[in-house]
Amino acid sequence: MHYLRLFARRLEPGGLFLAVVFFALSMTPSLLPRTWYLQGVATGISIVTGYGFGCLVIWIAHLCGVRPRWSEDTKRFGWWTLAVTAVVVIPLFLIFGSRWQEIVRRLVEVDVEGPGRVLYLAVLLVALVVAVLLLSAARGLRWCARRLVALLTRLLPIPAAKAIGVAVVALITLFLINGAVNRVLIAAIASSSEIADKGSHAGVEQPTAPENSGSPESNEKWDSLGMEGRRFVSSGPSADDIEAFTGEPALTPIRAYVGAARADSIDEAADRVVAELRRTGAFDREIIAVATTTGRGWVNEVVAGSLEYMYGGDTAIASMQYSFLPSPIAFLADRDSPREAGRALFDRVYDAVQDLPEESRPKLVAFGESLGAYGGQDAFGGGPDMVARTDGALWVGNPNFTKQWSEITADRDAGSREILPVVSDGRYVRFAGRPVELELGTPWGETRVVYWQHASDPIIWWSPNLILHQPDWLREERGVDVDPRVRWFPFVTFWQTTFDMVFSTDVPQGYGHNYGEDAVDLWAEILRPDGWTAEDSARLRDIVAG
Repeated sequence: MHYLRLFARRLEPGGLFLAVVFFALSMTPSLLPRTWYLQGVATGISIVTGYGFGCLVIWIAHLCGVRPRWSEDTKRFGWWTLAVTAVVVIPLFLIFGSRWQEIVRRLVEVDVEGPGRVLYLAVLLVALVVAVLLLSAARGLRWCARRLVALLTRLLPIPAAKAIGVAVVALITLFLINGAVNRVLIAAIASSSEIADKGSHAGVEQPTAPENSGSPESNEKWDSLGMEGRRFVSSGPSADDIEAFTGEPALTPIRAYVGAARADSIDEAADRVVAELRRTGAFDREIIAVATTTGRGWVNEVVAGSLEYMYGGDTAIASMQYSFLPSPIAFLADRDSPREAGRALFDRVYDAVQDLPEESRPKLVAFGESLGAYGGQDAFGGGPDMVARTDGALWVGNPNFTKQWSEITADRDAGSREILPVVSDGRYVRFAGRPVELELGTPWGETRVVYWQHASDPIIWWSPNLILHQPDWLREERGVDVDPRVRWFPFVTFWQTTFDMVFSTDVPQGYGHNYGEDAVDLWAEILRPDGWTAEDSARLRDIVAG
């Protein structure tokens, strides 16, 4: 208690006022519904941010020689005003926040009920704990800096001592954080992930069909494919499944896959995938698809299966694992491997296709989701290159740092929105959150590239730029699955979107980062299979939706 009283006495009232303001802003809605404890963490960080801004303003004022001498009555009035503001604003925005979260849940069709307004009081408790911990850490660093400055003033002028002292503490802090994260935490996660990768999902069994990697006839051992690779090669539709859908004889789809444990390098893994394609006769199929995976080797089964059903199994999908890290960790710590893998695999498959006589080449398409979309696009210089070297592409839930996506989006036609850009009147590249949005009423070329992105997907819209810059998607009309009350606030929106990413897949298909049976309609628009109808799409949607 003594520490808390001492802690409270040293609080700056100007900083506290902005802390209350930032508390209120943090309760406003964002892209997806948040659990109460994540809301508490986001709110706690926002409180400290607001407090820091207030202290910064006061510090700058003091540097400029502005040091008002308030009377005791004025100070007392100020504290009472702050207390009344907090007593009114905090409960009011807890109620508003609870209500706004209910609205967001309905927009994205989440059936799970929220914590309720009474339990939402726990948000305040979590926020205060987080705020106190962060502020205590900041004060500890300030104490270290002051002690170092006191020692340096014995040797140096005061201005130089202050500059050096603060810089040294800042550098040491950054060094320790980077070292702890990169050398200890990431290494530990990588080690445990590599061990976990040797396991298998429930119900996954080794395929017997020679068309699949990991089968007895395959060059790739079953145990080497990794957890997600084993699920991928064993989970596709069989020829019988496809025949039941089409009513015509079907082929067993080819799934060529190489695990990270099997190859010494990404280039070697890509070469092994091509060897698997040759072994299975993949270059005689009508369609070859290059699928770049996410961190641990995951491929969206609905996107893959839709393509296989649509072409009667006359398909081959080439893919490979490039990392043991889970996607969220790879998202933060390893952005090079997805790009290297996407470029290496596509280039080798493309070269193999080009070596065939022109009249007997299969159609070549590319797809990937999330880190897979990010990595897969690195094989191309941009939209025109995709059109030139593929027969179609489907990029799903692109992270905001995807270079090709960013450049194409930035080059959109005037008047089109960032969430649904129109590029060159939609001649070759189109964007859609839902299949109906592909219809622009303008001509669409033979080779078609589709960017599939939900307006409520935080993976797409998260960026460090949110800290200080309002993005176009928060200046324009919101998407149909986003609350029109969503607003941009410095720092606050960044943390809201950051925590939205945590449960971005825990929403129904069609929202957030959950991309499912709409893949059927998108592939149909991209490839336009002969004789394919809207009824076929409807029946296939029911199948792939499970």
